[in-house]
Amino acid sequence: MNNQFLGPNGNVLMPQETAYIRLFHASPDAPAVDVYANGTLIAKGLLYKQITQYLRVPTGNYTIQVFPVDQKMNPIISATLDILPNTAQTIAAVGMLSEIMPHVIQEEFMPQINPNKVYIRFVHLSPNTPAVDVTLRDGTKIFENVEFTESTDYIEVDPRTYAVQVRLAGTDLPILSLPSVVLKSGIVNSVYTVGLLQGEPPLEALLITDSSYIP
Repeated sequence: MNNQFLGPNGNVLMPQETAYIRLFHASPDAPAVDVYANGTLIAKGLLYKQITQYLRVPTGNYTIQVFPVDQKMNPIISATLDILPNTAQTIAAVGMLSEIMPHVIQEEFMPQINPNKVYIRFVHLSPNTPAVDVTLRDGTKIFENVEFTESTDYIEVDPRTYAVQVRLAGTDLPILSLPSVVLKSGIVNSVYTVGLLQGEPPLEALLITDSSYIP
């Protein structure tokens, strides 16, 4: 049986020798950016907290350059990435502008998905926030001791609305409260924390739909 890579809207994405990437601007003090791959513009005017749709690309080595919007001198990021066949990844610009870097978040291949469940993981992209626990409002831990740039494994949960807190790891101190996280059945999600703890832009969470891998 041929493998199929399904995007968030359920369409088949993955023929042989191609891959899928999307771009995420998660640097809290960086300006809007243009992103080039091997000299070709692939994202224009990407703002903080914006994420692109998945882009189908041939596999191979890419020089990724990120410039402030409408500029082509002195990239704020210049990096070489190896994009492998039959993969999908989110490439995020993370950290403060003075230390900005690309961070590749691999999408997980999931051979079986229960259409009556929800799949969710947590990705920590707040550069000045220490390690955190993600809990329910009653303190039940969902994810534990997640550090900056770390991604958890996906977990399977029931579809419903959850009251969630992000707490400093090992403490009862909530630094972010999410009273109404709506999780719908059959969807694969990531919760990204972005922004700054006790700074501007403020710490917040983004619920983003991911792709999934179905045989």
